[in-house]
Amino acid sequence: MRGSPVSRRAVQRFRQLALSSVGSVKIKILLGFCIVFALILLASRASSFSQWKDRHSFVVRDNVHRKGYTLLINTWKRNDLLKKSISHYAECPRLDSVHIVWSEPDPPSESLSKYLERVIHKNRKNGHEIEVMFDINKEDSLNNRFKENKDLKTDVVFSIDDDVILPCSSVELAFSIWLSAPDTMVGFVPRMHWLQKSKDNKDHYVYGGWWSVWWMGTYSMVLSKAAFFHKKYLSMYTNEMSASIKEYVAGNRNCEDIAMSFLVANATGAPPIWVKAKIYEIGSTGISSLGGHSEKRTECVNRFVAEFGRMPLVSTSMKVVDSRNTWFW
Repeated sequence: MRGSPVSRRAVQRFRQLALSSVGSVKIKILLGFCIVFALILLASRASSFSQWKDRHSFVVRDNVHRKGYTLLINTWKRNDLLKKSISHYAECPRLDSVHIVWSEPDPPSESLSKYLERVIHKNRKNGHEIEVMFDINKEDSLNNRFKENKDLKTDVVFSIDDDVILPCSSVELAFSIWLSAPDTMVGFVPRMHWLQKSKDNKDHYVYGGWWSVWWMGTYSMVLSKAAFFHKKYLSMYTNEMSASIKEYVAGNRNCEDIAMSFLVANATGAPPIWVKAKIYEIGSTGISSLGGHSEKRTECVNRFVAEFGRMPLVSTSMKVVDSRNTWFW
């Protein structure tokens, strides 16, 4: 028996409502699953985050008994910047001592020495007072920053320019990275080189600054204006580095950092390690601000390749990022 038009419309209407109800139930169930999944994901990330913090703090505790690092700071007639830098780094937890590479014709003033003494005394840790020493040099040379120093009490130095400020958290992270790879350089300022064939078909290398690193995604050097490395490389630079390279550095007042990168890479056959961090440059009169800087650095790279007899620098794309302060990594 066929139903009336009214009953058929009622049935169709019921079916539509039923389908609509089923569809809405499906949507609600799907949304419920999504919410539960999101909560599980957030919980797991929070758990892993907590575990990372615990692991990191464990590494720190495990190395508490080990000596910290020496701040090896290069300066030149910028006492105001030197004061700011040492005042900042004196607050870093594992700083053990400070050595100031002094190449000025006049000795450090009494007022400067007293200021630094007050800063260090204020920031002494657990009864341990940070030692501060001026390493006085008779001649003004960029080679002085890598002069062998037998008074160093730590195995590692944190080489820094007087106008570069890094957060203590970043410095401590880089120090922890260095502890896991003590033969390499661990730093904050990456640079690169690339091969370019010259007209006579001889290898010619080009020095690449920050924008080259950013564009290519690779680097082969970390500059000693902000880098950790073992103190043995100071001895190697002083006693084993080619005399002609050191003469070139002294005469051109440039490229001592590239020379150190060559030396470490030649000794290890490995690339450096770049730790990403915020860098605050509080000075504005550095060598890199002068015209023709990249061209001079390119000349240095090729000259050093000729001296070493090969290109020792090793390129890499590895970058260390502190995930505790990064949402996406």
